[in-house]
Amino acid sequence: MSKNPPNYISTTNACKLCTPLGAALAFKGIEGAVPYLHGSQGCATYMRRYIISHFNEPIDIASSSLSEKHAVYGGGANLKLGLMNVTKKYRPRLIGVATTCLTETIGDDVKMLLDQYDKEVEGEKPVMVQVATPSYNGTHMEGFHDAVASVVNSLAHREGSGTNAKQVNILPGFVSPADIRYLKEVAEDFSLECTILPDISDTMDGQAAKHYEKIQSGGTTLAAIGNMGNSAASIEFGHTMADQSGGAILAEKFNVNNNRLPQPMGIRASDRFFNLLSELSGQAIPEKHRAERGRLVDSYVDGHKYIYGKKAIVYGEEDIVVGLTALLAEIGVMPILCASGGKSGKLAEMIAAATEDLLPEQPQIHEGMDFYDISELAESLEPDLLVGHSKGYPLASKLSIPLIRVGFPIHDRMGGQRILHLGYRGAQQLFDLVVNSCIAKKQSDSPIGYSYM
Repeated sequence: MSKNPPNYISTTNACKLCTPLGAALAFKGIEGAVPYLHGSQGCATYMRRYIISHFNEPIDIASSSLSEKHAVYGGGANLKLGLMNVTKKYRPRLIGVATTCLTETIGDDVKMLLDQYDKEVEGEKPVMVQVATPSYNGTHMEGFHDAVASVVNSLAHREGSGTNAKQVNILPGFVSPADIRYLKEVAEDFSLECTILPDISDTMDGQAAKHYEKIQSGGTTLAAIGNMGNSAASIEFGHTMADQSGGAILAEKFNVNNNRLPQPMGIRASDRFFNLLSELSGQAIPEKHRAERGRLVDSYVDGHKYIYGKKAIVYGEEDIVVGLTALLAEIGVMPILCASGGKSGKLAEMIAAATEDLLPEQPQIHEGMDFYDISELAESLEPDLLVGHSKGYPLASKLSIPLIRVGFPIHDRMGGQRILHLGYRGAQQLFDLVVNSCIAKKQSDSPIGYSYM
């Protein structure tokens, strides 16, 4: 589809989030870590609000709280003072320092400032990991992956010359706490010792506590991160991140074989994941998971008549758009527009690979989109479903079609952190959600209604 270029250069209701927000969430998946934004206070406040609304958990994001004066004279003094305060108040094991637009634009040399801090401040200090995350340099996904890569590059090492044949690293990308718990269960079922980085399964979806914890328990331990270089292999979900990812760094520095897979959403992608685990572990796929696959196939047959030929618009961060598009194509729903605010240049290629032999023709695929652009295209496409996070609600309401809420952020429903997307079990939950949304829409549109499917 050809499209005349707009006579403006702006974003209206972005289909992406702030780069340091992704870094902050990656750091929250490390035990004893405090995310620290080197920038203005407003950045940290905005991110806390967004994250709390989705996870319904408290999150502290420290800030160097720069003002107009620091934009002129530099923010080094505030950075150091803030690090001292965070160390004193929280006693963290790690401080993840992410830069913002302001500090990147004025050119603060954060590595130099952290080196100075280490020499100037006496006593025991937490581990410092720094990542450059100006928002004009990408989306929250770039921030997330860059933070993971920085943690691996700074902390992972190798003890001796051998590897642990049963130890595997999983770098799942930005998935839900429910997904992380599921991955742990699957790895255990294959008798694998698994290090998942980052692990937000407890830190961002914890139990009710009698007393407020300044730093929530859980997360990948520093010892486990340090030992990642001794793993037999890494499994990394996603194809749209930069080449210098956490898995790539482990492969380059320690010769840990990196297996990069699409997020295992739907049967075909999950088959690849489970077959790889079988190969790495030397074990057959456990019957428990074979049974889940079989029930999923049976449900596809049962529900096919309700969703076949429905048209869907899919949006969100690039890797989940690829996974959702493949799942929808697999169950008979026709993706007609796949949109993301990301600009990796890989989205169309990865969707074509993920939907090979599943679609009669490829959907429209657009990178660098905002919801203004998506809304303009949607009106002529006449979709039956929107599939993505909560920011698509105004468009779904305008078109009077169901919104299948998946991914991040989900602000207008409970349980965003408990949505399972991955594996046969996640596909089952998403399939039921899609089918039931279509049935509910048909019921609500019927002048008489009906009680049986």
